[in-house]
Amino acid sequence: MGLSENLLTPDNKPLIVQECCEMIDAQLAGKTGVSGIALKTAFAALKGLKPNYIYGVVDSLSQPCFTEIDPIWEEGLQQGEPVEYLKANKSRTADALLAVTDTKAKNVKIQLVRGVYEKFRDSAKKHVEDSVPELAEIIGKYAK
Repeated sequence: MGLSENLLTPDNKPLIVQECCEMIDAQLAGKTGVSGIALKTAFAALKGLKPNYIYGVVDSLSQPCFTEIDPIWEEGLQQGEPVEYLKANKSRTADALLAVTDTKAKNVKIQLVRGVYEKFRDSAKKHVEDSVPELAEIIGKYAK
């Protein structure tokens, strides 16, 4: 059974998606400076598209993202510490997650969403890498 099938059971999926949304909000709250303000403004615009927009995006990306990082998780299982393995391989994990979002972004029909993604894509890897340790903990909490 792959990581996405293991994690995204009907009972777990809403909890995982909610925790990931809370993680994103916490990460955004910690951003400072001009780039932090720009990022917060962009997310506010996305949240303004419709209620729970970010939740819906995280929900739709959860399966392909967990599928993409499954090989890294499996390597960690073989090492005996999959959570720590993801953390230690945060650059590789971030690349895997961004491969999913890059693919999805190409097919987005809402120009605002595409524009925001394109504007922040160059700096996205660092932000995603920063979130990998917390994401790894969330995965570890629900993985069986």
